[in-house]
Amino acid sequence: MNDKLWYTEPASRWLNGLPIGTGRLAAMVLGTVKRERLALNHEWLWKGVNRERDTVPVAHLLPEVRRLLLSGDYAEGTRAANDAFAGRGGTSGDPNRIDPYQAAGDLYVEFEIGVLETYERELDLGTAVARAVYEVEQRQRTFTCEYMAHLVEDVILMRVTAAGAAFNCSVWLDRLHDPDCQLGFSTTAEQLLMTGEIRDGIGFQVTAGVWQQGGSAAVMHGNRVRVQDATELIVAVDMGTSVSGEAIGKPLPTHEWAALLATHQAEYSRQCGGLELDLPFPEPDMPTNERVRRVKAGEADPGLALLYFRLGRYLLCAASARGELPANLQGKWCEDLYPPWQSDLHHDINLQMNYWCAEPGHQQQCMAAFFAHLENFVEHGRKAARDLYDCDGIYLPIHTDPWGRCTPESYGWAVWIGAAPWLAQHFWWHYEYGQDKAFLRHRAYPFIKEVAAFYESYLMEDEAGVLQIVPSQSPENPNTAAGIEFPVALCVSAAMDIELAWDLLSHAVRASEILEVDADKREQWRDMLERLPPHQIGSQGQLMEWNEEFEEIEPGHRHISHLFGLYPGEQFSPEDEPELFRAALRSLDLRMAHKGGHSGWSRAWTACCYARAGDGEQAFRHLEHLITDFTSTTLLDLHPVTVFQIDGNLGGTAAVLEMLLQSYRERLHLLPALPAAWPDGSVRGLRARGGYEVDLSWQGGRLSAAKITALNDRQCTVKALPMPVTVLDDAGQAVDVHDEDGWLRFDLPGERPYQLLPA
Repeated sequence: MNDKLWYTEPASRWLNGLPIGTGRLAAMVLGTVKRERLALNHEWLWKGVNRERDTVPVAHLLPEVRRLLLSGDYAEGTRAANDAFAGRGGTSGDPNRIDPYQAAGDLYVEFEIGVLETYERELDLGTAVARAVYEVEQRQRTFTCEYMAHLVEDVILMRVTAAGAAFNCSVWLDRLHDPDCQLGFSTTAEQLLMTGEIRDGIGFQVTAGVWQQGGSAAVMHGNRVRVQDATELIVAVDMGTSVSGEAIGKPLPTHEWAALLATHQAEYSRQCGGLELDLPFPEPDMPTNERVRRVKAGEADPGLALLYFRLGRYLLCAASARGELPANLQGKWCEDLYPPWQSDLHHDINLQMNYWCAEPGHQQQCMAAFFAHLENFVEHGRKAARDLYDCDGIYLPIHTDPWGRCTPESYGWAVWIGAAPWLAQHFWWHYEYGQDKAFLRHRAYPFIKEVAAFYESYLMEDEAGVLQIVPSQSPENPNTAAGIEFPVALCVSAAMDIELAWDLLSHAVRASEILEVDADKREQWRDMLERLPPHQIGSQGQLMEWNEEFEEIEPGHRHISHLFGLYPGEQFSPEDEPELFRAALRSLDLRMAHKGGHSGWSRAWTACCYARAGDGEQAFRHLEHLITDFTSTTLLDLHPVTVFQIDGNLGGTAAVLEMLLQSYRERLHLLPALPAAWPDGSVRGLRARGGYEVDLSWQGGRLSAAKITALNDRQCTVKALPMPVTVLDDAGQAVDVHDEDGWLRFDLPGERPYQLLPA
């Protein structure tokens, strides 16, 4: 079943639950029988005790750090830089000041039922509805529990029916014991209320509205509602916090489940229906966990990757649709009070990876919270840039929480200025895919210009006139030059930092051209691009990660930071920079030869890189390993061995999109990395840089038809296919196609679909 995750037993732990969410609210459905638990989250429920943390002026220490690194004393330079600029968390032994994301609590529904006879639960990715269906008491009663995070009403809904007879149950709210949080409860037969006040932090509320058909409801001891002799039960959960200020517990417009389903599914279709990938495989009639087990044992199930892809698109919607904050390390789902890495917002790949699939995958509306998150950091980012490095523009930290503070908090990791340019890439993409010039003028370009201003101040000219980046790192990789004391080595102009500067400044130049502004700045940025350090190729033919060919402490390191220019960047192209492109692939192969890709998100990045390289077989192999080696039974991505991180799910989704269509430098590559396991199929609604929407179909591993629609009048450039092609306009007439240097070029009027067909 390539539209459903389904299982024949309840979740034995939170990690194997089924996630639902509106973006603002989230719940993990456990599907347990006698006592059902919905683990609840609100996107703004972070502890909140460090909302006012601040940077202090330390920029006067920068010259000495630079002197040490430029002289080749990398160990002492790394130490001095961390002492100055890294904060006191991380390896220092002191706690960092990133506030942890918090569980809001749990909704419990306890049924009075007999012996379980049969059981099945599912998450329907076509409708965004979860269900648990089971029979009890010699199959005299069939219980059906349905769950949805309603995308219009913005509440979590649970519905219970029991065919064959009325039922009794108890409903209550609770939360893990937390000595730092004072709970309060208020209960009526129609609504349960739980409040929480975190010491020196924020407050929150959870409400559960209770409605039953038939029977009665009454308040019991222990702040519970007992429902008796009901034929239907609907519980509506809402949540709010003192920082988000919602009016919660609003009544539903109707208790007609069919009507609620209809409005929810219409919105879900609007959010996710713009793209559809169809691979015509027979649907295996077996639970999802059994499918994973069989693939891991060596059996073929090429449709499993399609299910994983559809789950990724569902998760992006569930984490973003109605949200004000972007997806954190766990999306919006967390059962802990002190989750790993605070379930924070990591800026050195994880947050970016969460949204790689949004623009090409026709979920561009999910970017709204991402952009709002970054713009919230600009004011303090300016202060941090001045305090830390005496620079103009903005500095963003390597990881953070939602409070808009740019303090570095991770001794050993945090001396890095690459977060802001990497995140700025998404502003440019949103324009490049959507061609919204107002967004470019009022939001993207101002943010990009702030980051460019930082580079104008931070880059330092050496004796040869080259603009060096000092200090610099390749997240999060150590080497022998800096010694084993530090988890990350500092150096001069690491490859990734060069690539990030190239990416940001290139986009600044192009944006200023489109907007016809800042001609003087544009020339300055062009000059800076010309004077960035050149990339180097090492003794094994690899792209050098640092400014010297240092010995790697972990040659199979999970990060492949120096390959940013391959993916998600576009600096290394096989057509235009073949030598650097080959060196980047050599680096990737060396990482894999030393057992790299040993976490979910790392394996997803690997699959994306092989897809960008046009190697569909390697991309598919790593995608399958991502699914079989780094997921829970419900296909949630794992950082080994039991920590849920959503980035692998969403990065794997991006890998599939990259296998089907590439558009770096606004040139279309149709089916560039199609694996042999998917010989036939079709996809509708792919989006491409330059403002294109593309539909593709293929048979026997070869393109059979493409439909290309541009948002604006432009010349369309398509990589030549291994067969003659004809381009037809919207009236079915052939148009002139210029075949030059392996590229097909033709004029494409805006909003008029053109067909590309094998001759």
